[in-house]
Amino acid sequence: QLQLVESGGGLVQPGGSLRLSCAASGFTLDYYTIGWFRQAPGKEREGVSCISSSDGSTYYADSVKGRFTISRDNAKNTVYLQMNSLKPEDTAVYSCAARYMNYCSAYYGEYGYWGQGTQVTVSS
Repeated sequence: QLQLVESGGGLVQPGGSLRLSCAASGFTLDYYTIGWFRQAPGKEREGVSCISSSDGSTYYADSVKGRFTISRDNAKNTVYLQMNSLKPEDTAVYSCAARYMNYCSAYYGEYGYWGQGTQVTVSS
């Protein structure tokens, strides 16, 4: 059974860092493009970042450029999202998703497999 499991969320002060992990089981991540999405209460789901299966090209939303870094470790079947200089507006449930295409998309409707999400709270 294809499954994605996120971890690494938590409470952090503004300016702090977190690293989220998205571990896959039941399939090989090599062939899937992986996206990170977030949703805050009362807001639309937002595409945060993506890494393609083909050449590892990446996408970042303007709101996180220069602060977040996505990477993949195919040997560990895991994708990471390093989040630095966190702001209160980064507070949301973060979810990873997979699609069997070799290029990125920021639209959540193009992803067929989803993890359960992990809460990130940025607050002093």
